[in-house]
Amino acid sequence: MTQHVTITINGQPYAADIEPRLLLVHFIREVANLTGTHIGCDTTSCGACTVLVNGTPAKSCTLFAVQVDGAEISTVEGLEQGGKLHPIQEGFFEEHGLQCGFCTPGMMMTSVAFLKDNPNPTDEEIRRAISGNLCRCTGYVNIVKSIQYAAKKMREEQAAPTQAPTVTEAEAVR
Repeated sequence: MTQHVTITINGQPYAADIEPRLLLVHFIREVANLTGTHIGCDTTSCGACTVLVNGTPAKSCTLFAVQVDGAEISTVEGLEQGGKLHPIQEGFFEEHGLQCGFCTPGMMMTSVAFLKDNPNPTDEEIRRAISGNLCRCTGYVNIVKSIQYAAKKMREEQAAPTQAPTVTEAEAVR
């Protein structure tokens, strides 16, 4: 028995007839062929599989794909836009927020949602926000710095005045 689902991932719709027991993480990796979402523990303990479901962080190893039929899913592959890294990606690069990189996609997705709700977090608030995402390599110090970097950059981008196109005198006369 199969069920037809359509799931939008990073703005791209994916439709498939799937077994109702197919986990979202497997749909993302095997149907959409997006392998940035990692399979870690299959028990919601590590957070490596965290994606955004309609903007809310969710551990895709414990959601059935049929549960999110019609939903908008965001994965780490969708962060970069138009050849430009998302501030959280830039932060992890600039502040050395990763070592092996296995937890990084889940950390980034959790952080993106967190920073949307809290654009000026304290270190303690960041640590609480990422507490459902385990990193076995770091002491979290650089991960927190990476998220602070992204928060600052996002605030600066938000505050930057939008420049109106300039019109030359010759163009104005036309």
